[in-house]
Amino acid sequence: MASAATITDASFKSEVYESDQLVLVDFWAEWCEPCRALSPILDDVARELQGQIKIVKLDVDSNPSTADAFGVKSIPTLILFKNGKPAERIVGLRSTQELVPRLRAHTL
Repeated sequence: MASAATITDASFKSEVYESDQLVLVDFWAEWCEPCRALSPILDDVARELQGQIKIVKLDVDSNPSTADAFGVKSIPTLILFKNGKPAERIVGLRSTQELVPRLRAHTL
Protein backbone atom coordinates (compact mmCIF):
# COMPACT_ATOMS: atom_id res chain seq x y z
CA MET A 1 0.00 0.00 0.00
CA ALA A 2 1.46 3.32 -1.04
CA SER A 3 1.49 6.09 1.51
CA ALA A 4 -0.73 9.12 1.10
CA ALA A 5 0.20 11.46 -1.74
CA THR A 6 1.77 14.77 -0.76
CA ILE A 7 0.04 17.87 -2.06
CA THR A 8 0.92 21.57 -1.96
CA ASP A 9 -0.88 24.90 -2.04
CA ALA A 10 -0.31 24.83 -5.81
CA SER A 11 -1.76 21.34 -6.38
CA PHE A 12 -4.64 21.62 -3.88
CA LYS A 13 -7.19 22.75 -6.47
CA SER A 14 -6.54 19.88 -8.90
CA GLU A 15 -6.07 17.20 -6.21
CA VAL A 16 -8.97 18.16 -3.94
CA TYR A 17 -11.48 20.60 -5.45
CA GLU A 18 -11.47 18.92 -8.86
CA SER A 19 -11.37 15.31 -7.62
CA ASP A 20 -14.29 13.09 -8.57
CA GLN A 21 -13.98 11.12 -5.33
CA LEU A 22 -13.94 11.80 -1.60
CA VAL A 23 -10.62 13.32 -0.52
CA LEU A 24 -9.31 13.27 3.04
CA VAL A 25 -6.68 15.98 3.56
CA ASP A 26 -4.25 15.42 6.42
CA PHE A 27 -2.92 18.81 7.56
CA TRP A 28 0.33 17.95 9.33
CA ALA A 29 3.96 18.96 10.02
CA GLU A 30 7.17 16.95 10.29
CA TRP A 31 7.85 18.08 13.89
CA CYS A 32 4.37 17.05 15.12
CA GLU A 33 4.48 13.73 17.05
CA PRO A 34 0.70 13.09 16.88
CA CYS A 35 0.87 13.78 13.12
CA ARG A 36 3.56 11.13 12.69
CA ALA A 37 1.55 8.70 14.84
CA LEU A 38 -1.48 9.30 12.59
CA SER A 39 0.36 8.29 9.41
CA PRO A 40 0.14 4.47 9.86
CA ILE A 41 -3.47 4.88 11.02
CA LEU A 42 -4.27 6.66 7.76
CA ASP A 43 -2.60 3.80 5.86
CA ASP A 44 -5.03 1.43 7.64
CA VAL A 45 -7.96 3.72 6.79
CA ALA A 46 -6.85 3.76 3.14
CA ARG A 47 -6.83 -0.05 3.09
CA GLU A 48 -10.29 -0.26 4.72
CA LEU A 49 -11.80 2.31 2.35
CA GLN A 50 -9.81 1.42 -0.76
CA GLY A 51 -11.48 2.75 -3.89
CA GLN A 52 -13.88 4.91 -1.86
CA ILE A 53 -11.58 7.67 -0.65
CA LYS A 54 -8.31 9.36 -1.60
CA ILE A 55 -6.00 10.42 1.23
CA VAL A 56 -3.49 13.24 0.75
CA LYS A 57 -1.10 15.06 3.08
CA LEU A 58 -0.43 18.80 3.20
CA ASP A 59 2.54 20.08 5.24
CA VAL A 60 1.28 23.24 6.98
CA ASP A 61 4.79 24.68 7.38
CA SER A 62 5.53 24.50 3.66
CA ASN A 63 1.97 25.34 2.56
CA PRO A 64 0.54 27.92 4.98
CA SER A 65 -1.94 29.48 2.53
CA THR A 66 -4.21 26.44 2.32
CA ALA A 67 -4.01 25.77 6.06
CA ASP A 68 -4.92 29.41 6.75
CA ALA A 69 -7.77 29.33 4.22
CA PHE A 70 -9.39 26.46 6.15
CA GLY A 71 -8.65 27.88 9.60
CA VAL A 72 -6.35 25.04 10.62
CA LYS A 73 -4.99 26.11 14.01
CA SER A 74 -4.16 22.71 15.50
CA ILE A 75 -2.56 19.68 13.89
CA PRO A 76 -3.19 17.02 12.99
CA THR A 77 -6.41 18.19 11.36
CA LEU A 78 -8.24 16.01 8.86
CA ILE A 79 -10.76 17.60 6.51
CA LEU A 80 -12.89 15.39 4.30
CA PHE A 81 -13.91 16.96 1.00
CA LYS A 82 -16.97 15.74 -0.87
CA ASN A 83 -17.68 17.24 -4.29
CA GLY A 84 -14.91 19.77 -3.65
CA LYS A 85 -16.45 21.06 -0.40
CA PRO A 86 -15.50 20.38 3.23
CA ALA A 87 -17.86 17.73 4.59
CA GLU A 88 -16.24 16.86 7.91
CA ARG A 89 -13.37 18.09 10.10
CA ILE A 90 -11.60 15.88 12.61
CA VAL A 91 -8.97 17.46 14.87
CA GLY A 92 -6.39 15.47 16.79
CA LEU A 93 -5.09 11.92 16.78
CA ARG A 94 -7.85 9.36 16.20
CA SER A 95 -7.87 5.58 15.87
CA THR A 96 -8.67 3.57 12.75
CA GLN A 97 -11.75 2.27 14.58
CA GLU A 98 -13.02 5.83 15.06
CA LEU A 99 -12.09 7.20 11.64
CA VAL A 100 -13.40 4.44 9.35
CA PRO A 101 -17.09 4.64 10.40
CA ARG A 102 -17.06 8.45 10.34
CA LEU A 103 -15.59 8.51 6.86
CA ARG A 104 -17.59 5.55 5.56
CA ALA A 105 -20.80 7.45 6.41
CA HIS A 106 -19.91 9.91 3.64
CA THR A 107 -19.53 7.16 1.04
CA LEU A 108 -23.14 6.02 1.27
